[in-house]
This record gives sequence, C-alpha cells and structure tokens, in this order.
Amino acid sequence: MKTDSIVSLQQRIEESIASFSAILPAGPEKLYEPIRYTLGKGGKRMRPLLVLTGCKIFHDDITQALPAAMGIELFHNFTLLHDDIMDNAPLRRGQATVHAQWNPNVAILSGDAMMVEAYKQMAQSPAAVMPRVLELFSKTALEVCEGQQLDMDFETQANVSIDQYLRMIELKTAVLLAASLKTGAICGGAPEPEAQKLYEFGRHIGIAFQLHDDILDVYSAAEKFGKQAGGDIISNKKTFLLLKAYELADRYRKEELHQWMHAPQFVPEEKVQAVKAIFDFLGVKKYAEDEMSRHYQAASSELNNVTGNENWKNILRDFCAALMVREH
Repeated sequence: MKTDSIVSLQQRIEESIASFSAILPAGPEKLYEPIRYTLGKGGKRMRPLLVLTGCKIFHDDITQALPAAMGIELFHNFTLLHDDIMDNAPLRRGQATVHAQWNPNVAILSGDAMMVEAYKQMAQSPAAVMPRVLELFSKTALEVCEGQQLDMDFETQANVSIDQYLRMIELKTAVLLAASLKTGAICGGAPEPEAQKLYEFGRHIGIAFQLHDDILDVYSAAEKFGKQAGGDIISNKKTFLLLKAYELADRYRKEELHQWMHAPQFVPEEKVQAVKAIFDFLGVKKYAEDEMSRHYQAASSELNNVTGNENWKNILRDFCAALMVREH
C-alpha cells in the first residue's frame, strides 16, 4: 500500500533523528538539550519525507539521501527556534517553545548550532553530488531568510500587493519544500532537468499549502485546526484573504476593515466574526481557493512530466493531495 510506503520512510527518518540526538555531546547542556527537546517534539517531518520520496522516484536505495533529509529537518527546526523568538510565541506543537522553556539567548545559540549541524549533515551526501546539494541548500537557506524578513516588513508596511504576498510565501515556505524534493532527486541520480521539474512541483505545492493554511485559519473549527480560530485576524496578519478583501471592498467596508485592524482594544471573538463577515460578503474564500487550485494544477502538470518511478510519483501525488484537504 502507498501509505505503508510513506510509513516506512517516516520510520527511517525517526530512526535517523534518534541516532543523531543520541550522539550529540552531553554539554554544554543548555546548547544541546534544546536541540534534543526540539527534535523530540515530532511534527509532520514533511521536508525529510519529501527528500526521501524525491530520491525514491529515481533510485530505490534511499541511504545516500538520508544525511540530506536529516540536514533539511535540522535547518527547518532551526528556523522555527528563531521564528518563535521573533513572534514571541509561547507554544510550538503544543509544548513550550525553546525561548520560553529556557530563554531567548539559549534559543538563538541552539538554533545557530542546529544550522551548523545541518551543514555537516548535507556535507555527508555522496561526493559526486555534494557540490550540487550544498549549492542548492545555501541558496534555499538565504531565500527562507529573505521570506521571513519580508513577512516582518509586511507587519508595518501599509500597502502590500497580492503578488508581493505570494512572493513572500514562496520564499518563506515553498522553496524549502521544493529544495527538499530536488535534493532527494539529486541524491537519487536524477538528471538536472528532471530534478528541476520536481523543484517546480514542490514550489507550486508549497504556495498552495500556505494558501490552504490561510483559509483554514479563518474557516476551520479551532479544535480541528489545532490553534485559535481566526488567529491571523486577531494578529492583523496580512494574508491572501485580507489583502483580497482590501482589493475588493468598497469605501465603507475598507473603513470597517481598517477600524478593526487598528483597534487598540477589542474582544477577539467579535473581531474575528466581524472581519469574517466582510470576507464572506466579498467572497474572498473562493478567490483564495481558486489561487490554491491554480498552483495545485501547475504542480500536477510538472509531476506528470517527470520521467521516473510511476509508483513513487503516485505516492507523492497522493501525499500532496491529502495536504490540500487536511483540516489542520
């Protein structure tokens, strides 16, 4: 079964993470214990899973892709440590964030160590492909930083276009998913044109994934989504839905949106319901769904053109289709 294939890869990933955590030095304790703590929280492991799936499409043995899968998971978790400081987030995956459990300085330094460890893992890729793997990883790491900076800039930027927003989520979220697939393909011996098709597939899926998140934040029940319903509205986050609402609204509804977005005091539930009512009146959910569908269809087209193992292409297709209908 396809699900059995994914479960098998997930087991290999968890084994690699457990082995990595076991050989981390004992001290300084405040440097390495937060790394073990972070990796032990679990999570979707989506990015290393994409690395191994990308490899499987071109080569049956994933051994040569395991270090890169570990490296990308370390990098992703490093970004979460630093993002949580920037957002002053108290929880991550239902547990205290590192800066809350220890302090911000510990989170910064442990994150830095994770980034170094990520490079050490990537450098264990097969010698024949290591330059390509490291070049792609370095490029992607910088792009993720660019995306995070744009996201922070948007907090104080009065006018943000939908194109600017889509570029931001491409950099912050999509390029790492794309690079995960391409890295696996490279480790699996894929020619550059085929590896690039997988990259484009991942880029479009990543944008669709984030748009789906924007929709779920407003339109999914909190108990299903796993976080506060309307959290993006409460925090004035410039999402596709909000930007589209500003684009479509008449003068009166723009003023109402502006008042809610700049209200110094408010009852969270009232704000969410009022802004959601504007979204509903303007039909912005449908626009977001159409944009999500456009990127999903573009991704499907790229995957159809990949010359590789059809069974694993279908596994990847089904895995990503499930992401698009998830409720959390």
